[in-house]
Amino acid sequence: MKKINILFIFFAILGIATSCEKGFEEINTDPNRISTISPGTLLNPAIYELASFNMQKCDDITFDLMQVALNFPSPTGGIHRYEITENTGSSIWSTYYRWLNNIKEIRIAADSAKDANYKAIAMTLEAWVYSNLTDCFGNIPMEEAVRADEGVLQPKYNTQKEVYTKIISDLDSANKLYNTSKAMVYGTDVLYGNNVSNWKRFTNSLLMRLLLRVSNKSDFDSWTKLNAMIGNPTQYPVFTANDQSAILKLTGITPLISPWGRPQDFTTGRAAGKFFFDSLNAMNDPRRAKFASQAKNSTGSTNIGYMGIPNGYTGSENQFQYIPSNLVQALISAPMAIPILPYAEVEFIKAEVYLKANRLDSAKATYERGTKAAIEQWGAVIPANYFTDADAAFNGTLDRIMLQKYYALFFVDFQQWFEYRRTKMPVLPVADGMLNNKVMPSRLIYPVSQRVYNPSNYQKAVTDMGGDNINIKAWWQN
Repeated sequence: MKKINILFIFFAILGIATSCEKGFEEINTDPNRISTISPGTLLNPAIYELASFNMQKCDDITFDLMQVALNFPSPTGGIHRYEITENTGSSIWSTYYRWLNNIKEIRIAADSAKDANYKAIAMTLEAWVYSNLTDCFGNIPMEEAVRADEGVLQPKYNTQKEVYTKIISDLDSANKLYNTSKAMVYGTDVLYGNNVSNWKRFTNSLLMRLLLRVSNKSDFDSWTKLNAMIGNPTQYPVFTANDQSAILKLTGITPLISPWGRPQDFTTGRAAGKFFFDSLNAMNDPRRAKFASQAKNSTGSTNIGYMGIPNGYTGSENQFQYIPSNLVQALISAPMAIPILPYAEVEFIKAEVYLKANRLDSAKATYERGTKAAIEQWGAVIPANYFTDADAAFNGTLDRIMLQKYYALFFVDFQQWFEYRRTKMPVLPVADGMLNNKVMPSRLIYPVSQRVYNPSNYQKAVTDMGGDNINIKAWWQN
């Protein structure tokens, strides 16, 4: 039996159990007793599988593009050299649409049960997945997607503007649906343990992320809306502490196991990126030991600090007279954490909003709160003098905010890449070995399956966007 089917049975049982502990005890008892789908039946499988998949794709794609890590040695090619093929995004497309179909079932079950909280959660998960899909590919099927049961086998594509209009509206509606005085009764969810208030905070924090993403477009009046959200935490509660973050904790006990079957697969043939650790070194940042091993001299006998390899390097690996730092297996070995949307991200969004309004004192305060939260999220302790260092102190620039946000988004699916495309920050070094004229890719190529099985709608989408290549910018990009 495939892993996904096993996990579905585990989580389905968990979804109808009266408690998380009881659900795990009943894993091996008569799975055939599940006769109907409740709003909670598919919730835990969706959260676990999507978060786990995103973490793996962050390692496969985002880390290489954003100079966090790279395949090493790799004399030619690779995503860290901007080599994006038509297969790079295929699993993203298929996995996301498969789980969107299941999230649709959660929403239908919530409607049937007249449970507004589960409906709001389903709308939040849909917005999360569709936002990642459109930001990876551009125009995507949405209104006609996951409707095969209705005979819609070749769904039309929606433009990115249409997608964002829908998901932003849905998140705003979801915020109004929540009833924090009503308990979630269909099992114990693995993300928040049925804390409805935290689910509502997740919804609004995601809304802030997406409003900022499209803030370069006047269509959404993002800055006004973001200011209104910040100014009215009663109506729009968002994360205010790390323990409210959307971070999935994996215990290592089935079914909450690491996405990596073998931890060594995470580190074999890899090295940390030079840019990633150069900036951490400049700030004497305490996260270094949480993220990576120290580099060693050429004989491997002496630690020489945190040193990575330049992404996009040319020539032989023999040019590097040291054994580079590597990301540590503890990051992906349970007990572990999968960040979906961390509290620190919310503080950096606020910092950018305040900077835009020239409210520098407020920008500084939120910048420092975000940085502190991002450090503490990984179990490190921020030094008392951290912000007295010129490389870490708030200097009134967006570049400084985005550098710390870059670190706060460590292991958060594709968000480092998306935010770089929005702001061109932090400024990443360019290397001679980079392909694509040394230009950061702006999207992934549609999977071959779309050309084969949905040709007319695929072609219209490509025509509308101006092509199907990695340099077609997102609608929200400058």
